[in-house]
Amino acid sequence: MSIAIFPAPRKIVSSKMTVNISGCEWVCFSDDFSMTLKKHICDFSAEASRILTQPVKTIGGCPASGRVLLVIRKTENIAPQGYELEVGKDGAQLEASDEAGIFYGLQTLIQIIKEHGVMLPCCKISDYPDFKNRGVMLDVSRCKVPTMNSMLAYIDLLAKMKLNQLQLYMEHSFAFSAHETVWRDTSPFTAEEIIRLEAYCAERFIELVPNLNSFGHFERWLKYPEYKHLAECPDGFKKWNDTWAECGSTLKPHADTLKFLNRLYSEFLPNFASRYFNVGCDETWELGQGWSKKLAAKTGKTRVYLDFLLKIHKLVEKYDRRMMFWGDIILHEPELIKELPKNIIALNWGYEATHPFNEQCRQFASSGIPFYVCPGTSSWGSLTGRTANCIANLANAAEHGIKYGAEGFLNTDWGDNGHHQYLPVSYLGILCGACFSWSYKASRNTDFVKGLNTLCFEDSTGILGKTVYELGKVLEHVKARPGNCTVFNRLLFYNFEDKPEEFLKDIEVPALEKCIADFDRLAAQIPLSAPGIPDGDLVKAELHNNIRMARHAAAKAIAFMRRKDEYLPLKHDLETIKRIHEQLWLSRNRPGGLKESSDHLIKTLPALEALRK
Repeated sequence: MSIAIFPAPRKIVSSKMTVNISGCEWVCFSDDFSMTLKKHICDFSAEASRILTQPVKTIGGCPASGRVLLVIRKTENIAPQGYELEVGKDGAQLEASDEAGIFYGLQTLIQIIKEHGVMLPCCKISDYPDFKNRGVMLDVSRCKVPTMNSMLAYIDLLAKMKLNQLQLYMEHSFAFSAHETVWRDTSPFTAEEIIRLEAYCAERFIELVPNLNSFGHFERWLKYPEYKHLAECPDGFKKWNDTWAECGSTLKPHADTLKFLNRLYSEFLPNFASRYFNVGCDETWELGQGWSKKLAAKTGKTRVYLDFLLKIHKLVEKYDRRMMFWGDIILHEPELIKELPKNIIALNWGYEATHPFNEQCRQFASSGIPFYVCPGTSSWGSLTGRTANCIANLANAAEHGIKYGAEGFLNTDWGDNGHHQYLPVSYLGILCGACFSWSYKASRNTDFVKGLNTLCFEDSTGILGKTVYELGKVLEHVKARPGNCTVFNRLLFYNFEDKPEEFLKDIEVPALEKCIADFDRLAAQIPLSAPGIPDGDLVKAELHNNIRMARHAAAKAIAFMRRKDEYLPLKHDLETIKRIHEQLWLSRNRPGGLKESSDHLIKTLPALEALRK
């Protein structure tokens, strides 16, 4: 009998036999479990009761009467976080050597019960993860800062997927006591909220890892006069794409900067129990153009970067943390990797299907430097997701992370340039990452549509999972493949009166018309879905508006290419998109950042003026 479990177990042996569990009354355990685990066992019993529409109770020890649904034991010789689950004629037995393994085994069994009801397939599952650390990094600095209720629901979803680390990417969205100027309009996380989130994570065997960018991506600080003295280029710099940035984005590698970081760390880090700390330090675009120009000319820009990174490392050690950093800059001169401390963790990131994880993982591994592989959900800058790229990128990272002994798998979910994709668009990437990081070989043929409907949407019709999956494939009608985004996102924000970009040469009207037909078909299916999750109606509305954004972009491009006067319909459509976007935003997120995100949409209005006749 087919048994669908997400993530797929490492080994499962099933038979044609089934066991009828109707009338089973008890879930029992005899070991000295923590109160946290006992609560999860009680929660499992309550969930089983709801699904089976019969009472299932929890008891420590053996009941004097009544049929037993599940017996839970601790045992030796099972890999950390692993479990063994057997369903037979006498019910189910779950064994693990640690409490995390028992928790993950419960997640597996409740999925089996949800799918099969009272007639469970007899099976034996032996399971443990490929990566001991399996995480998600959520961008909470590019406009969207989720509400606490949203965060708790998000953490619950990660736990169902057997993920065990979470990072909140922070540039300016923590309420530092002395820096209100920076976070005033952000609706930031407070120290108390971080403490509460960490406790909620810990109860679900998830480690909340502190994350604070500490070198590059500091523009949201350096734009203010009181911080300009810390900038590599205080008055702006020429960016990699030959455009001009009005303020600096990189801290200067100076003793004053270290003192500044020390003050931030002293207030930030004590709120976290994790001994890891991600200091970021990626994309130091203008390093060597300003304060460190002479030094960079003498020793090389990457050397300047490494020397300051080592000083940050010493500062992090002062707080008894193990430093993580993004590995992109050091890879410019791989011969320098061997100079990194052996207790550091390099975060090897890349977001395209063909990213050279094979070569880069080998470079870190051969130098003896611990590393994580860090692919992404492919949702940011997309509006629709990028299904094929998403799956291939995540699989590529898992395969080569396993091959070269990565310590962890960190799936990134960014929000660049306004964070216009809604949360459900990221679910496919989060699910794929969870599956590949738990059991890569077993998950390569996973039915991710079914997984979405099972874990994310609880949609008995199967429509929502299919919609999300197919939405990320609409882009395949168009030859243009802009990097790290979709053609729809580029067209939405593109000023057609500018000099045509290279990718526009690969866009044809018939292809865009096929896209619009697909968008209309997918939008028409959404009302027919039946999600069983509390936010099901919100998910439907979010997918509708992301489809409307992408459709608007395609329609706008067709109007320009055919020189048709569609100004008023497109203007009204964009205004509707903005209004709905603002309503949906506030359903999951705090108000800080919303204006910036909406302004990105409004700034596209002048481009429509060229359609007037």
